[in-house]
Amino acid sequence: MIAPSGEQIEIALGDQRAVVVEVGGGLRAYSAGGRELIDGYGPDEMCASGRGQVLIPWPNRLEDGCYEFDGRRHQLALNEPEHGNAIHGLVRWANWTAAEREPHRAVMAHVLHPQPGYPFSLGLRVEYTLTDGGLRVRTTATNLGREPCPFGAGAHPYLTLGPATIDGLMLRAPGRTVLRADARGLPVGTQAVEHTEYDFRTPRRIGATRLDHAFTDLARDAEGRARVALRDPEHGTEVSLWVDASYPYLMLFSGDTLADVGRRRRGLAVEPMTCPPNAFRTGEALIRLAPGASFTGTWGIARG
Repeated sequence: MIAPSGEQIEIALGDQRAVVVEVGGGLRAYSAGGRELIDGYGPDEMCASGRGQVLIPWPNRLEDGCYEFDGRRHQLALNEPEHGNAIHGLVRWANWTAAEREPHRAVMAHVLHPQPGYPFSLGLRVEYTLTDGGLRVRTTATNLGREPCPFGAGAHPYLTLGPATIDGLMLRAPGRTVLRADARGLPVGTQAVEHTEYDFRTPRRIGATRLDHAFTDLARDAEGRARVALRDPEHGTEVSLWVDASYPYLMLFSGDTLADVGRRRRGLAVEPMTCPPNAFRTGEALIRLAPGASFTGTWGIARG
């Protein structure tokens, strides 16, 4: 019998364990010290709600699935039909290959060939490496075609600190600006987080706050990293996700609208994004990859 997510590629270092999968090249599980740090899914389950998936060549939503690039109009399939959007790219359900494997490291590779709505060629590599400081994920995309192509990248892990809901957890998030969205999840403006319920620059309990928002204007440390941290004040445990400068946006999603009611608010999706939702339409922070050019971005997860 084949697993719904295909081949399971396990890597380990010390007390850390991670499982990367063939379907979508995503992250199914990650634990440290016997404690799960992402709310993933089992080996006998199909991925749901984007858990651990790679979001390429665009993250989040694209209005009506259509856009113009270099004077040509393109139409993508609407895989969020209830809102009339195309969502989360084209590689989530593709077969990826384990191009390199070591006990603590795996590189997943895939070639995205031209197709209706995205007639461009991308060579993709996602490197998962366990280090003493946690899990590091490095994504590289190369334009293999003869023309420039539009590009964006993201990832969709759900951070967790146990079986309870996230309501009692302390959240620290670096976003100084939040994107306001309409009923379709498409940005309609920006707002400073100060004096709003979305200001988590100083750690505080999530409580009943519903999050399905993109943040930008991220505060960064001396190394250029922006970090989101969850802490369980009762047990003193913590997990954090960091992004390098390649990711100027972070999506936070508390899971209130998940189809599986039992999984709602069981983890906090923290989604690194190179561009905001609808970037293929608006051009906001959209990456233009010239023929032969590459993008590389890195994010990671660490325990407290």
